[in-house]
Amino acid sequence: MVDNRLFGVVFSLSVMEFLERITEIALSGAGICQEDAEEFVRLGPERIFQVLPYSERIRRHFKGDEVSLCSIVNAKSGLCGEDCTFCAQSVRYNTGAPTYPMVPAEKIVETALEARRWKAREFSIVTSGTKVAKKEDVATLERALRLMKEKAGIERCASLGILDKETLKRLKEAGLESYHHNLETSRSFFPKVCTTHSYEEDVQTVRAAKELGFYVCSGGIFGLGESWQDRIELAMTLRELDVDSVPINFLNPRPGTPLEGARYLTPRECLMIIALYRFILPQKSIIVCGGREVNLRDLQCLIFAAGANGMMIGNYLTTYGRPPEEDLRMLEDLGLKPRK
Repeated sequence: MVDNRLFGVVFSLSVMEFLERITEIALSGAGICQEDAEEFVRLGPERIFQVLPYSERIRRHFKGDEVSLCSIVNAKSGLCGEDCTFCAQSVRYNTGAPTYPMVPAEKIVETALEARRWKAREFSIVTSGTKVAKKEDVATLERALRLMKEKAGIERCASLGILDKETLKRLKEAGLESYHHNLETSRSFFPKVCTTHSYEEDVQTVRAAKELGFYVCSGGIFGLGESWQDRIELAMTLRELDVDSVPINFLNPRPGTPLEGARYLTPRECLMIIALYRFILPQKSIIVCGGREVNLRDLQCLIFAAGANGMMIGNYLTTYGRPPEEDLRMLEDLGLKPRK
């Protein structure tokens, strides 16, 4: 049993018993049920410092002290026809985000080599738009993947939108190992976030990648105005799909988008979201990605106690991240080490 006196708090016996019970469920590998998840979020973000010893216990049990670092390249930027309310790359909004076609394969590999120097174990090629459809773009990706396999020695991932099985197979043959495709939010809330494609199209993309044997990353972005019930629903959907890794993004509102004025999250709420996902998905990798610096501020180092076992290092798609050396120093200070 965790000794909560170390945290200088008085914990009601009923809350302690509840957290002990759901921790044992999570440690079994099963993950907590819908009803327990709903009771957990009713504790409220103000309880997060009492929750942290339990969520860290689960993370350490399944993931130890190694942290998975991933990095990305924005290989094709802007001019996206989708209407996702949070996205600076949509052609529908005047955001000033950079726009350019697919970058050369050599540029992608150069960025991958830089990511490896910062101890990233996975590198993802990210493109804007509903999907990569042009033959010449697919050919560039194939060349980049082959060069990465030859020169970079880093796990090869891609986030290319709603792809068909034929294209996914071609990329797998070229060396693609992981596929990333976020569901973004719950099925219930999705129509308030995007109307230009269906939720089911995203789900089918995740299923296709799983069927082809990819290591699949799929998660969401929080702070869009969704409820805690939506957050639970998304986690349950990801569990049903049996994704391998769950990226957690926090909204960094972009000027010009419909959500430019959104300020829905607090640092403690962000930590509570991470902990919720660790209790529901105890064996999965939980990777904290975009919006970490803006939303967590001085509480960034607590993402691991909350249950995360990975983070994105370096810059994001249209915004800057922290200098990698600061993130590596944070891990060292915490007694954690990058996963090789």
